[in-house]
Amino acid sequence: MARPKLSLTLSAEQRSELKRLVNAPSTPQKIVRRARIALLAAEGEDNQAIAAALHTSHVTVGLWRQRILDLGLAGLDEAFRPGRPSQLQPAQMNKALTDVVRPPKGRARWSCRTMAQHSGLSHSAVQRLWAANDLKPHLTRTFKLSNDPRFEAKFWDIIGLYLDPPARAVILCCNEKSQCQALQRSQPGLPLGQGHIATRTHDYYRHGTVTLFAALNYLNGKILAERASRHRHQEWLKFLQRIEKDAPSDVEVHLILDNYATHKHPKVLRWLAKRPRFHLHFTPTSASWLNLVERFFRDLSQDVVLPGSFESVKELVQAIWDYLAERNLKPKRYEWRAQGQAILEKIQRARKALAQQLTINKVSSETLH
Repeated sequence: MARPKLSLTLSAEQRSELKRLVNAPSTPQKIVRRARIALLAAEGEDNQAIAAALHTSHVTVGLWRQRILDLGLAGLDEAFRPGRPSQLQPAQMNKALTDVVRPPKGRARWSCRTMAQHSGLSHSAVQRLWAANDLKPHLTRTFKLSNDPRFEAKFWDIIGLYLDPPARAVILCCNEKSQCQALQRSQPGLPLGQGHIATRTHDYYRHGTVTLFAALNYLNGKILAERASRHRHQEWLKFLQRIEKDAPSDVEVHLILDNYATHKHPKVLRWLAKRPRFHLHFTPTSASWLNLVERFFRDLSQDVVLPGSFESVKELVQAIWDYLAERNLKPKRYEWRAQGQAILEKIQRARKALAQQLTINKVSSETLH
């Protein structure tokens, strides 16, 4: 005699939620099947009929009917299964976690396999331990803290231009991208396709370089550019003359620049002194990230210069001009949104951490000697 089915009663809210799970395209199919089991069971169907309708076994139907009876809709999820107890020894785990910050002699860092040999664990166990504790000895981030004594004054000067642009003025983020290389790959690479990534050879022929002077209009995102074979004060002065010609005569011109010597050459300063509508705003030393034209230079490198293969400097220049022409038709504005005070607080934390590390290194050096 068959075992009698257990009746399942659902509230209106539970029934509505189950139907939503069944119809939602993002619901995993195993949850959809369990929800359908619950809905059919609530309609009075027995386990055999539900199993036949959903192409599963009556044992499976009985399992999920009981879980939903016991736990409600929470029973749709699988029960926690703890698995086999860990066989790792505490001393071995402690060694893998504490010694990771002390690289072996003659090496800059531990790898999973060298730490496995050191701690007596398997390399997969070391990897799981490091992942669980967010330890990533294989990664390194570069940084540079500015030592400019007038850092904050220059910082707020430029942030102020971004967040509160002056009226009847144009703000130009200016710089030069030097040494743009016209590299020709030695062999043609394969294009991107389904199942494989694009390829390019590691070797190339050099056909020369070109310098690109660029001014990013912060307010509308357009780029004013000029090419040159070098990046001396003569080329910079010529570019300033181009800016003067293109900027309306009745507006102030604010230039955001880095501290490259070319920008402060005596001849350049004398030229600017005769044109009081030009205002220079220099970024702090080692803080060119404040200049938004650097963000454009990255896009240019990633979109044109680095992936391309050029048989001459002329071909590279043409590719850059084509990119600029298309971009200026629908300019993309880089808008500064970061909070200045939050940036300064982050820099102060970095300086404090750097000072502490320098102290530790000094003490360690004195101890060794």
